[in-house]
This record gives sequence, C-alpha cells and structure tokens, in this order.
Amino acid sequence: MNIALPYFKNLWTHHRNVVPISEPQIKINQYFAVKKEQIFPKKLKIVLYSHDTMGLGHKRRNQLIAQTLEESGISGNILIISGIGEGNQFFSSSAIDYLTLPALYKSSDGEYQARHFDMSLKQIIKMRSQLILTAMKNFQPDVFIVDNVPRGAINELNPILKYLRKKTKTKCILGLRDILDDPDVIKNSWQKNNYEDAIRKYYDQVWIYGDEQIYDSIQEYTFSPDIVSKLHYTGYLDQTARIQWYQKHHHKTDLHFPSNSLALCMVGGGQDGGNLALAFAQSNLPKNTYGIIVTGPMMPPSVRQQIQEYCEMPSQNGAVRSNLQVLEYVNEPTLLLKKADWVVSMGGYNSTCEILSFQKRALIVPRITPRKEQLIRTEILNKLGFVDMLHPQQLSADALSQWFRQEKKHHPQTVNIDLDGLKKIPQLITEIVKKKKNSAKILLKT
Repeated sequence: MNIALPYFKNLWTHHRNVVPISEPQIKINQYFAVKKEQIFPKKLKIVLYSHDTMGLGHKRRNQLIAQTLEESGISGNILIISGIGEGNQFFSSSAIDYLTLPALYKSSDGEYQARHFDMSLKQIIKMRSQLILTAMKNFQPDVFIVDNVPRGAINELNPILKYLRKKTKTKCILGLRDILDDPDVIKNSWQKNNYEDAIRKYYDQVWIYGDEQIYDSIQEYTFSPDIVSKLHYTGYLDQTARIQWYQKHHHKTDLHFPSNSLALCMVGGGQDGGNLALAFAQSNLPKNTYGIIVTGPMMPPSVRQQIQEYCEMPSQNGAVRSNLQVLEYVNEPTLLLKKADWVVSMGGYNSTCEILSFQKRALIVPRITPRKEQLIRTEILNKLGFVDMLHPQQLSADALSQWFRQEKKHHPQTVNIDLDGLKKIPQLITEIVKKKKNSAKILLKT
C-alpha cells in the first residue's frame, strides 16, 4: 500500500531505492540557551567528528548538536566530519557543511575494514587521517568536538590532536554516550589504548550526554581524578528539537498517513536489524493499525528484499497486505515517531532518546554484540518503568504480537530524566571559549 509515499518525498534521500515529562510546547529558542547579547563578536568555527563505523547514531547526534549551535548564534561555520554520507544534503544549511571520509565498516565481532574501497585498514586510516588534518589546517576551528572515541577510529585522530595542541588554540572536547559498554570491557579498552593519557594531553572538557541518576559513568568506569575534573554531565539530548529544526528549514511536516493508529519499527542503520524488522513484518499488528518499518540504509539488500517480499505476500484470502510499508531510509525519523502509537526499536542512544523525548510506548530489543551498551541502557530504563524490553534471544513474531495485545503498563517512575543537554552544550562552549579569552588577557597583562 503506497498511500503514504507521496508525502515522504522530503523525508529521505533519493540516492538509493522518572516522572512522566509533559509534552513540550516550546519555541525553537528554548533549546538554545545562550542569549544574543552573550554571543561573541566573531562567531566561532566549530568542527564535529564522528567515525561512523556502525550505524547512524554518532553522526545523527553530531548533527543535532550542530543544529543547536547554529540556532544558538554561537557558531557561524560548522563542519561535520563523518564516515557516512547519509543526510548531508538534507541537514545542510548556510552554516553547516560536511566532509565525508572514505567509509569504514565494523563487523559483528568488532573488527574494522574498508567499507567500499579495496584498501588495507592501514591504508584507509592513513587516508582518512590526512584528509582530516588538511581540513583542520585550512578551516582553523575554534572548537573541535570528538564523538565517543578519544583517539578516533583506529587512532586516526592522533596526528590531528597533536597538531591542534601544538600549533593552534583550538579547544578540544570529547563527547561520550551515557553508556559506553560493560565497565570491565571499557576499563581494559581504555587502558590498552591509553585513552586517559589522550584526554590529559589534548582535551579541555569531556561531556557525557547522559544523566548520572540513570547511569553514573564516573563511578562505573572509575576514571582517574584528573579526568573526572574535566567531566560534565550535559543531560540527555531532547530529540523534539529535531522537529523544530526541520520545521524551520523544510516547512512541510504533515505526513498524511491513513487515519489508523501507527506502529513504527526502527532498527537504526539496519546493519544488524534484519531479525527485528522481519519479526515485526510477521507479527499481528493491532486492529486498525498501519505499520511502518524503517530498515536503515546499511541493512544488507538481500535482507531488505526478504522483508519487502513478506510485506507484499498475499493473505489467506488472496488480498495483498495493505497495512504495512517498508522504507529504506528516512532523513528525519522523529516525524514518524511523533505520530506513532507503538514503537518497536533497537536500543541505540538516539532511538532511546527519541522514545523518552516523545514519551512513547515502546518495546526495545537491544543489540548485545559487539557491545553491551544497548543492553545495559535498556535494562536500566525497563527497571525504571520507561520502556518495555525483549531480549534478542527471545525475539519472535509471536512475542511482538503478544506485546501489541497487552494493556499499556503503568510503572511507578521514581526519577526525572534530565533531557536538557541541548541547553547546556552552548553554555559549556561559551564558558570554555570565554576562559580562553580571559587567560589570554591575563598573559598580556603579565
């Protein structure tokens, strides 16, 4: 059934076929807390980096931060360095542009390789690193924000961080997810890669995009005291801001679905989301409910085709199924999620934040390899009563059908989740840059 397709033309790229929080009624400036009179005479140049070896989450988080910084008035030029091209054109503006690196791929066992090129890992990392360094030398940013990996993928940021510290006054910030992985795994990984040493040498601040009431990263990962002194919990990132930005830049937000209820299945980039998407396609949706599966651009074509064929399979009476649609990629999935009555999703950072921001009834089926991050996050939020959880080993069409039939559970929520990260980020940048300016004045006086 293609009734919704004409209304999606602006939503995806065409290069491929916890006390409940009240719904915010907010103007766009609520998310951007720096007042106009606080903005520096010379607007800042900011670079955001993400390696993007698995999924879309790192880049989408950086895009949201970039949109926030643009709207705050702090930054006049923002460069997003990313390992994937999805969303570049759609999320560009007069202030935001992109450098897309040759892509890396991380397999389910955590090993890296070139996604497209016939190059060794060493060759492609050298190429990526040189591209980033050249961009930095020419762009000369005031602020450099690195997503999640202190030295970048396979240490590709080492030359860049050394250059910035030695040759420039660029302020470097490391942004970490609320949950990185199992604490023992992270302790071993960080020690092996000397990540704390990198933070000491190169980073001025470390942001944790989470709420310490939900997960206390400082305690769980036992960071050294000097590292802790650089840490700031921003709070989670309120995903409703994505729609505000979309409305400003693209205007059309009416999707014109059938008048039915909407059940939405999201699997992130889709690289390992085939089992969940197929189970959703095979499940029995609630009566008078229209289903949408967003497979993600990284789902293997053969898996996507299998899901599409199942959705088009005639029913017992010979009629073609008319209550389910498959989309490969949607630029702004929050437009779908806002309309949804049921959400079935993997447990990535952005998807989870979207569910929390829009207060949706959700069943999360977390990824459990190669990292336990999604499992840990989902177990915590399930225990607090914010989401329902299904372990991937228990995943089946019957399990999803049973969840759809259940009455919505009313869990006592005993904690407020901090979703004010987008307010705090411009404030933190303002503080760090003003500190740099004040330090320069003191040096001149002495």
